Amino acid sequence: MIERARGGDLGVIPVVVGLVVIWTVLQLLNPIFLSSANLVNLTLESAAVGIIALGVVCVLLVGQIDLSVGSVSGLSGAVLAVLFVSEGLPVWVAIAASVLMGAVIGWLYGQLYNRFGVPSFVITLAGLLGFLGLQLYVLGAKGSINLPFDSGLVNFAQLDFVPAWLSYTFAIVAAVWLFASGFLHARQRRGAGLSAKSVTALAVRSAALLVVLAFVVWYLGQTRGVGWMFVFFVGLVLIMHYLLSRTKWGRAVYAVGGNVEAARRAGINVRAIYTSVFVLCSTFAAVGGILAAARLAAANQSSGGGDVNLNAIAAAVIGGTSLFGGRGTAFGALLGVIVIQSISSGLTLLSLDSSIRFVVTGVVLLLAVVVDSVSRRSRTSHGRA
Repeated sequence: MIERARGGDLGVIPVVVGLVVIWTVLQLLNPIFLSSANLVNLTLESAAVGIIALGVVCVLLVGQIDLSVGSVSGLSGAVLAVLFVSEGLPVWVAIAASVLMGAVIGWLYGQLYNRFGVPSFVITLAGLLGFLGLQLYVLGAKGSINLPFDSGLVNFAQLDFVPAWLSYTFAIVAAVWLFASGFLHARQRRGAGLSAKSVTALAVRSAALLVVLAFVVWYLGQTRGVGWMFVFFVGLVLIMHYLLSRTKWGRAVYAVGGNVEAARRAGINVRAIYTSVFVLCSTFAAVGGILAAARLAAANQSSGGGDVNLNAIAAAVIGGTSLFGGRGTAFGALLGVIVIQSISSGLTLLSLDSSIRFVVTGVVLLLAVVVDSVSRRSRTSHGRA
């Protein structure tokens, strides 16, 4: 890690340092900020936008952008509400239809980009406007549809928390998984004659993770505990981390983002990679829209609007995903959205106007891009040296 940092690859170091600074300042200004009750709320509020940001990470990794994730999430919530409440279909059918709609939208984006060469900025800007209009049409004259408070979906987003024993079990499983995956990866590297981490280093890293996770579970358990919706979000992050770091598809995504022409000459199906990331982005936007509607127990004309779109993109960038493509991780969505939500929560507790929140978030976003640009320049200089 130290060698990578010296070479300009800072990874998640800046966002972790920034998060520590933000939490320290906000805690000094208001002791309630780091209370167990507020952190539980923070995790629940982070899940929906965080899932949307996870899709944005995928698109940014190939050097593209999706400006329509907010509109797609709002449309998804509207479709869910109409099918579930107005049409009386089973909730799982409504969820499946909403997610499928998101996947189709992403596929359409991929076809427009691959076949006609339309820049993703223009395609998704058109999608932002078009799907916003479609959302208003789907909701109809009422403009708002309430979801039943006693439905399983609303309970999942608002009231369902993981039992303490299961939360600790998850922490243990995560630590064991980290050690096992690290051990197998190290053995593969040694078999190929490459340097690898020692068993001791792997054990220390896993033990540290276990201690941190156990403390988090204990601290959040002082009030309501860990919400299932946040666990679902973290689960998606882990799945995407595995796909991006351990599969042929993931390596192809980074290759296309790093140098698309080199990736094409290496035999990678570049068009398929572009289509896959657009599909993932819109699908995650749809899932995030469903959870946002469930969290609010309603879908209305403002669903997916406001700052949802900007926060999702900002979270991906603040989390360390490069706007230039080829660099970033799934964990960036998790860290980035926690930074965004921490700023929002902290300033709300201080009773400051929302205008201050936008300014602070903008400054943090700008700093993240500056760090990305500087580190990119440093990597280029280091490579030439």
